[in-house]
Amino acid sequence: MDNKIVLIIISILLPPLAVFLKKGFGKDIIINIILSLIFYVPGIIHAIWVVTR
Repeated sequence: MDNKIVLIIISILLPPLAVFLKKGFGKDIIINIILSLIFYVPGIIHAIWVVTR
């Protein structure tokens, strides 16, 4: 439970880092980096979605 809260906070500050910590290097991190580079908010939404599912 505490780990998920920390990951959600990291998701808001640094979305790709949160996805990397949850899933490792793979398609999710690549998608999140692209979303974060295009516009920051979709990267945050994707990171929170990956962390909470």
